[in-house]
Amino acid sequence: MALSKTVVVDSIDVIENGSLQVRTRTDVIEDGVRLSHSFHRHVLAPGESTSGQDARVIAIANATWTDAVIAAYAAAVAAREA
Repeated sequence: MALSKTVVVDSIDVIENGSLQVRTRTDVIEDGVRLSHSFHRHVLAPGESTSGQDARVIAIANATWTDAVIAAYAAAVAAREA
């Protein structure tokens, strides 16, 4: 009887404002059979550090977070705070 736990990024969504919504799934596995799983979501804003993120999250951030997207996000945040 061998128990193991795996954590994988199973969903990466690009939101309209350029934010990335990342979902990770944690599986508890016994002898090759998944006993349970749980999900966790976190959001990365355009321009935010991607340090420590999954390689696919970094690749999508690099592809979508252009200077224009980052500037538009920053302007929207500033307008909300004003």
